[in-house]
Amino acid sequence: MADTEVNPVVSDLINFLNASPTAFHAVAEAKERLQKVGYEQILEREDWKLEAGKRYFLTRNHSTIVAFAIGKKYVAGNGFHIVGAHTDSPCLKLKPVSKVTKGGYLEVGVQTYGGGLWHTWFDRDLTVAGRVIIKQEKGDSVSYSHRLVRIEEPIMRIPTLAIHLDSGVRDGFKVNTQSHLLPILATSIKAELNRKVAENGPAEKTTNNSIHHSLLLQMIANKLGCQPDQICDFELQACDTQPSIVAGAAKEFVFSGRVDNLCMSFCSLKALIDATSSESDLEDESGVRMVALFDHEEVGSDSAQGAGSPAMLDALSRITHSFTSDSKMLTKAIQRSFVVSADMAHALHPNYMDKHEDNHQPKLHGGLVIKHNANQRYATNAVTSFIFKEIAAKHNLPIQDFVVRNDMPCGSTIGPILASGVGIRTVDVGAPQLSMHSIREMCAVDDVKHSYEHFKAFFQEFSRLDTKITVDM
Repeated sequence: MADTEVNPVVSDLINFLNASPTAFHAVAEAKERLQKVGYEQILEREDWKLEAGKRYFLTRNHSTIVAFAIGKKYVAGNGFHIVGAHTDSPCLKLKPVSKVTKGGYLEVGVQTYGGGLWHTWFDRDLTVAGRVIIKQEKGDSVSYSHRLVRIEEPIMRIPTLAIHLDSGVRDGFKVNTQSHLLPILATSIKAELNRKVAENGPAEKTTNNSIHHSLLLQMIANKLGCQPDQICDFELQACDTQPSIVAGAAKEFVFSGRVDNLCMSFCSLKALIDATSSESDLEDESGVRMVALFDHEEVGSDSAQGAGSPAMLDALSRITHSFTSDSKMLTKAIQRSFVVSADMAHALHPNYMDKHEDNHQPKLHGGLVIKHNANQRYATNAVTSFIFKEIAAKHNLPIQDFVVRNDMPCGSTIGPILASGVGIRTVDVGAPQLSMHSIREMCAVDDVKHSYEHFKAFFQEFSRLDTKITVDM
């Protein structure tokens, strides 16, 4: 195997991916990184006192995070320079009543989230992660806290049916997501033996045993250091336990789950941090540098914390109005703003080359892909594409273009949602990858580096470049 040194940015991405099995964990990891370099957390339910030259972040539902740095030359009405991405990925989420017992097995009821390639979830070593609402009693007072949980070891598996019992599988593996996609947690007999052993210890007061397996609840409680009866509710999902790695014979690939879209979330976040890390970085900045990482993109963004919510507009409005009481300044600021909608792109697959349009075949290692669609499934236009390409040219960064074939449907991103909902100029881009929406995806290490450098250059260059562009005059 080639002895190739891994780029520090790529190594950092691997750490980010391994720390982020869910959107909640991704936001927690982002929050920790921001606080480590001096970003101050602000709360949406409180008043804001913002200052030029300072750096802030906020979270919504702990699954969406918005971080921003205000230039020292900022005045109300100046623009926002934003990279937007998303924290969620297709997965299997536990149902409100997850307890399923049949055929002598304890199974976990799950519902599909997003458009996953569900056949890839079979025969994987799975666990659970997410957030739990915990009840805490101290004297006569009761409080409830949100806690993140992750069980590291494999505890579940969705086994395939042996080919001897399903000869039709040779014609294609067809998944019934209701009946076939239930992870096995344990056998009933072992679970019963464990329960009897537990009953010889402290008595459990759990009230959730009727809707979730007591074995699962006990494992979660053990991880959180609480009793099962303190668990009021949770949002958990099944997760693959195989860690993210740099791989390939030439160490040129990232093999991981959730590359779509934690790769873009990481690259944009790191770019913002590194473009605002010193006092001098914001010295000549007249705008606001921002990263917005939204939840629920994979299911349409229509939630209180999705890109279809007022979250973006609320942030822009409150920042602007922290510096002026003139309501017209927000409209002015929006017209001076720019969004880079960053979501992974489809690389050319060597075994399915006919799935790409002949003149638009993004390659791994080829740099960020600018996505175009005449029907506005992507928000890119000639002006926004030019701006992004101009930044690439100045920094000698590769860039690619993509349009979907006319005889195939086109996906979409948060780009058109933000462009139409807020009215900001937008370009849709993404690093090329293979196996999108599989439990295990892949991208190229060079494109991680290119993406980070391109986003960082965007933050550093946009204010000056935008003054040279004339459109609505």
